[in-house]
Amino acid sequence: MEYALITGASKGIGKAIAEELASRKINVLLVARSESLLKEVADDISNKYAVKTAYLATDLANENASQQIFDWCISNNFTVNILINNAGYGLSGAWENYSLQEHQAMMQVNMNVIVETSYLFVEMLKKRSQSYIVNIASAAAYQSVPGLNIYAASKSFVLSFSRGLNYELRNTPVFVSVACPGATDTNFANRAKATGEKAQKLAKQFNMKPNDVAKVIVDGMFAKKVEIVVGFINKLGVLLAWLLPKKLLEKSAASIYGL
Repeated sequence: MEYALITGASKGIGKAIAEELASRKINVLLVARSESLLKEVADDISNKYAVKTAYLATDLANENASQQIFDWCISNNFTVNILINNAGYGLSGAWENYSLQEHQAMMQVNMNVIVETSYLFVEMLKKRSQSYIVNIASAAAYQSVPGLNIYAASKSFVLSFSRGLNYELRNTPVFVSVACPGATDTNFANRAKATGEKAQKLAKQFNMKPNDVAKVIVDGMFAKKVEIVVGFINKLGVLLAWLLPKKLLEKSAASIYGL
C-alpha cells in the first residue's frame, strides 16, 4: 500500500497538504513534533476521507530524525511514493540575537532533513511507477532578507538543491518539485518571533489560506512543475527580485523586520 509522507503535518501548510492529498484518496503518513496534534489530525483525516493514516512524533532538529522516519516506514511496511518535505521555520530579527545552537537547529530542519530524507527514500521512490518529492522552500528564496537572513538563505538552498536533484533524477520515475509560498495564515510569524508592526501588517494584508496554498502545490506536483511559486503577489515578487537592484531589495526587506 502506497502512502504520501508529509513532515510538519500537524498544522499549517503541512496539515493542509495532507488533507488535500487525502481528499484525492491518497493515504498519508504524518510527521511532526506534537503527538497530540498528530493524533487529532490523523483521526480527522481518516474519518473524513476514508484513507489510511499513521503518524510519528519526532523533533526534526535532532540529528537522527530522518533515519528514525525512514526506519519507522520500513518497520511498518509503509511504501512511500510521495515525499513532502514541508517542515521548516524562521527566526526574525538580527541574527546575533539568537544563539548559534538555535541557528543550527533551524538549518538542520530547513536544509539537512530535506537532503537526508530525499537520500534515504530515493531508492524506494525509484521502484514506483511514478513518484514525487516536493520540497517546500519560500518566496524568500529568491533574495537575501536581512532580518530573516538565515531562513531566506536556507530556502535558497532548498530551491537550488531541488532543481538540481530533479535534473539528476530525470531518467527515473521520481519527479522533484520545489514549492515557494509566501505569506500564509499559519503560525510562522509567531514561531519566527516576527513582532515588528510592519511585518505583521504585511502578513495580514497578503496572507493566503493554507488550503489554497496546498491545492496549488499538489496540483503543481501532479502537473510535474519543477518550480511552484504560489500566488500572483509572490510571482510578482520573484520577478521584481530578478529585475531590481539587490541593495534596494535588501533595504526594503530590512525595514520590514525593523533593521
